[in-house]
Parts: sequence; C-alpha cells; structure tokens
Amino acid sequence: MEHTPIAGRRARIAHALRQETIGGALLLLAAAIALVWANSPWRDGYGALMDARIGPAALHLDLTVAAWAADGLLAVFFFVVGVELKHELVAGSLRNPRQAAVPVLAAIGGMALPALVFVAIVLLGGDAAALSGWAIPAATDIAFALAVLAIFGRGLPIGLRTFLLTLAVVDDLLAIVVIAIFYTATVHLLALAGALLAIVAFALVVRSRWARWWLLVPIALVAWWLMHESGVHATIAGVLLGAAVPARPMHGEPEPRTHRFEAAVRPWSTAIALPIFAFCAAGVSVIGGGGIAELLTQPVLLAVVAGLVLGKLAGVLGVAALVTRATPLRLPDGIGIRDLLPVALLTGIGFTVSLLITELSFDDAARTDAAKLAVLIGSALAALLAAPMLRWDARRARAADMNEDGVRDAPQPRIGD
Repeated sequence: MEHTPIAGRRARIAHALRQETIGGALLLLAAAIALVWANSPWRDGYGALMDARIGPAALHLDLTVAAWAADGLLAVFFFVVGVELKHELVAGSLRNPRQAAVPVLAAIGGMALPALVFVAIVLLGGDAAALSGWAIPAATDIAFALAVLAIFGRGLPIGLRTFLLTLAVVDDLLAIVVIAIFYTATVHLLALAGALLAIVAFALVVRSRWARWWLLVPIALVAWWLMHESGVHATIAGVLLGAAVPARPMHGEPEPRTHRFEAAVRPWSTAIALPIFAFCAAGVSVIGGGGIAELLTQPVLLAVVAGLVLGKLAGVLGVAALVTRATPLRLPDGIGIRDLLPVALLTGIGFTVSLLITELSFDDAARTDAAKLAVLIGSALAALLAAPMLRWDARRARAADMNEDGVRDAPQPRIGD
C-alpha cells in the first residue's frame, strides 16, 4: 500500500470529488463559463470548438467535441448511475419492494406529469413539431438535487436523502429506457449483438478473481463503440456495464465491488465527465440572430420550465400523497408528506439528463437552444424554490409519528450530523 504525501493528497481529492456539494458546484461553474463564453464577443470561438471534429473516421468516430461529450464522456456518468442502481436493487433502498414502493411510484408520477404538461403547452402554442421533446422535463439530476439537499437540508431526517436518491435513481433508469426506446432511430442488430456480447464478457471478468482495470477498460471501450455503431445511444452501454458489477462481497473481499467501482469512477465523473458535458451543452447564445426574443417565443421554453417546476412538483407530491392515503403503503419512519414538498421541487432540477435528451430531441437550432435555456432556467428556479422550503421544513417541530403509520417513529440520524 502506498503511503506517501502524494498518495494522501490524491485520496483527499478523490474523497472531495465524491461529495455532492463539490459535484454540484463544478457543474454549475462549467455551465456558467459556457453561458458567458457563448454570449461574449468571442462566442464564435465557442461554436468553432463545439463543432471541431476529432477521432478516427475509419471507426465512424470522427465526432464533434459536443458529440464526444454527450456520447462519450457522459457514458462515464451513466456507468456510475448503473453501479448505483445495481447496489440499490441488490442491497440498498430498492431491495425491499414495500419500502421502495412510494418513491418508485412518485418517480413514475414525476415523469408522467411533466411530460403531459410539456405536451399540453406545445400543442396550445401551436408547435406540434416540438412534441419530440416530451421527455426533456421528465429527468432529475442526481448530483445537483443531492447537493442542494446536503447544503440546505441540514437537520432533516437522513431518510429524506435516501428517499430522494431512490426516486432519482428510478427516474434516471426510466429516462435511460426512454432514450433507448424513443430516441433511437435505426438499430443495427449485428453491432448491437456485439455490444451485448462485450457487456457479457465484462460481466464475467468483473466477477472474477482477476478483475483488473487494464482488462476491464478495453472491454468497456469495445462495448461502448459497438453500442455507438448500433444506433442505440452509447450511454446505454455505460448503464449496462455498471449494472454488471456485483453488489455483494465476493472471493472473501470485505465490501461489494459496487462500492469499490463507484469510489474509483465517481471522481472522474464528477471532475471531468459531467463538467465538460455541462460546458458543451449549456452554451446557449441569447445574442445575435433573433436573440433572447426569438427564444422566448418558442413554446418549448415555457413547456420545459413548467414541466420541470410545476409538473415535477404535482407529479411527485401528488402521487406520494395519494398512495400514502389510499393504500397501506407509507413513507419511511421520520418522514411526512410535508417533507416531500421541497423534495418534489428538487426533482425539478433536470440539468444533465434533460440537456442530453434536448440534444436528441430536435434537429433545428432554435428549438434546441430554447429547450436548453429552459432546462437551465427551470433547474435554477426549482433549486431556488427548494432551498428556503428545506430550511423552513428543518425549523418546524416534528411529530412523533411523521409517516402516520400508527407506530411511533424510531430515532432518526439527521442530514449534516
């Protein structure tokens, strides 16, 4: 084991990059830099950088920088999502269907209602061609949402973080299914079969005693390339590879490999993949051409903002309230319906996945830029509304039976303890 000052610094940096607050701050900083550059006198340089092509043409990988960020780097983030989802399904909050039922149903409501709000507004606005973006306001950004909860939710029961994490993971899983089904135009079956075989090979190696990064990374790259060749969005390979990692200890190891892989890859996702994607996706120019006035006339802008803020709030809170009152299902100990008001607002922070779906939804720049601007506005508005609500909730006295199951709640650790 390496015990040097350099190794110690690396460990401290990696630990910091696994914190939700650091991840959220890096995303916000990258998006802000992109917005400023895209609206500065040097904005042509930003556009030229995004359109620059790199990569081997022989492998069909001569992609733009923006495409590399969305198809390549974001696969690293989705690998972490896959690992996290696998752990939650096998050993975490999704293991017990009864305990997971309320956040899972709330996640479904939190995807369906924003989509309906989006569809209604674009149809009323006379822009039926924008219906392809119906899934944009349906996603939740795990990193941003947990970062806001960590900062402003101090003093609230830790179970609220578990509830939000469960809801966000299910939300991301459903978003992945949506991308795979609705945003895949043509599927090349031979390449897809090759990708699945590579993922099976990865699964066999990652469960073996001799699983090493120098074996796993090449297999993962082949799986990603073949998935890209198949026409299915390449980030799906990241999810499937992450889901292949075993979530229970193996071969006498003290912890499951999901923990090890998450700890190893998350810093790369937090420090490199997500900020670069945010930088590439958030550079919406509101000057030149029609400018901000043209973007504001796009029905898609109001549809996305309303979907993220109002649709998410009504979907998550409404379904949770209905389920806990009309069925025997209950929230975890220490959590009441009032706690879900700020949580429902937090799910309106779409950002990463919403920006990705925006990239896949439209062919024209006007709708794409309007939707991207709407994602930024809606996510910021959801965070700004959630923050004071979290502080208000934390200051209020709590009942002995918050989840109203007829049994006094067990003592709960608090966020920030």
